[in-house]
Amino acid sequence: MAEKKLTFEQAMARLEEIVATMEKGEAPLEQSLALFTEGTKLLGQCTALLDKAEQQVTKLTRGADGEPEEVPMEDPDL
Repeated sequence: MAEKKLTFEQAMARLEEIVATMEKGEAPLEQSLALFTEGTKLLGQCTALLDKAEQQVTKLTRGADGEPEEVPMEDPDL
């Protein structure tokens, strides 16, 4: 069965559910391990989505002529 790709928001909501369930401490060990595994995968997915979004973000700065100018966040001159 293929895993469905979740949006960032869906993955975060599921992570919150997993954390709440695990914090209660009522889940049996086997279920806790399965939840931990699922949470780890979701965390990796969220991290990848955030990394991708960060690469797309640009910072507006003031250029030499005083007008706004787009500069990539990775610019070492910032």
